[in-house]
Amino acid sequence: MNPLLAGYRHTVGRRKTAVVRLYMRPGNGAFVVNRRPWKDYFPEEIYQLEILRPFEVLGLDPSRYDMVAYADGGGIKGQAEALRLAIARALLEEDETRRPFLRKAGLLTVDARQVERKHYGHKKARKSFQFSKR
Repeated sequence: MNPLLAGYRHTVGRRKTAVVRLYMRPGNGAFVVNRRPWKDYFPEEIYQLEILRPFEVLGLDPSRYDMVAYADGGGIKGQAEALRLAIARALLEEDETRRPFLRKAGLLTVDARQVERKHYGHKKARKSFQFSKR
């Protein structure tokens, strides 16, 4: 493990094919994703709100924590939702009494849906080519 990350709480979040490793500790609000400021990495406000949802549900201030995240795979939405799960898990590790609040908001539920593979003889996974009788 990186010695610069000593003292951090480590959690993993997954969604579709995206995987996010999160290192979180009490601090002064530094938040980077793949060595970039998180607001540069997720420029759309809808993703920023989704990522901060665990703090909002618990009534915590995200600027009280230092977070370093490494996102890999998937698209921007999958990575944002994986990061949300990782943050919820880290906050839960810090204090187990938060579980009912996070569970009720649906922030601890792993969304394991994957894209179904394309099948032979079909245009996509389930869509067939147009049928012609003659």
